[in-house]
Amino acid sequence: MEWIDIGVNLTNKRFRNDLDAVIARARAVGVVQQIVTGTSVDASLKAAGLAKTHGLRSTAGVHPHDAKSLNSQGLQTIAALAERPEVVAIGECGLDYDRDFSPRPKQREAFAEQLDLAVQLGLPVFLHERAAHADFVEILRPRMAKLPAAIVHCFTTDAPTLAAYLDLGAYIGITGWICDDRRGGDLQACVKDIPLDRVLVETDAPYLTPRDMRPKPKGGRNEPAFLPHVGAEVARRMGIDVAQLAAVSTANARTVFGLSVG
Repeated sequence: MEWIDIGVNLTNKRFRNDLDAVIARARAVGVVQQIVTGTSVDASLKAAGLAKTHGLRSTAGVHPHDAKSLNSQGLQTIAALAERPEVVAIGECGLDYDRDFSPRPKQREAFAEQLDLAVQLGLPVFLHERAAHADFVEILRPRMAKLPAAIVHCFTTDAPTLAAYLDLGAYIGITGWICDDRRGGDLQACVKDIPLDRVLVETDAPYLTPRDMRPKPKGGRNEPAFLPHVGAEVARRMGIDVAQLAAVSTANARTVFGLSVG
C-alpha cells in the first residue's frame, strides 16, 4: 500500500536530531510522499528548503496565529516561493478564533489575501479553521470556483460542519484525532459521510499523536510513519478496506497537489 501524508511539520524542532531517520521510517512503511506545512513566511522558506533537499513537497503560507505578521513583503515572498517546483499549495491559512493569537480582523484580511494569491497563481489552498466556521465560509465561498482545490486540513468537528465544507467542494484531511475516543466522537461518527473522492489523510506530525498507539511513541511525538495507523482507523470508521482507503486517498492527493507517481 502507498500513502501520502498531506500535512507534516518537519521543520519543527522536535525533528531536529533525527530528521533523516524520520523520513526513512515513513518511506519504509509505504508513505511515498510527504507535504511539509508552511505556517509563516520564515517557516515556509524552511519548509521549501527541506522539501527540496529530501525530495518532498511543501506549502507556503501564513497560519492565522501569525496573521498579524503578514505584510505586502511577506505576500511577495510567499508568491516567489510558490514558483518553486517543490511548493504545491498556498497555506496553511485560514481563521482560528479558538486561541486568537492574531486579531480577528487581521486574520480575515490575511486569509482573503492568501486565497486571492492562490487564485492568481492557480494553486490549491491548505486551510485551517477553528471556532470560526461562519466567517471562514463567508470568505472562502466566493473564491471556490476560481481555486483549483481547497483542502480543509485536520478536520475535527461534526456532521453539519462537514456537510457545509463538502457542499463548497472542499477536500477533507483526517488526522489521528479520529483515534481519540475522548475528543474524536463527532469525527468518528461523521467520517463515513466523506465521499471517497474527497478524503485525504495526514499526521500533522509532531502533533496529534494517535492516542491509541501501543506502545506509546517515545516522548509522545507523532511522525509520518504513523500514517498507516491513522489510515487504518479512518478506513474502519468509513466501513471500507484499508487498502481501498490507501488507494483513493493517495490518488486524491496526487490529483489535488499535482504530484507525479513514484
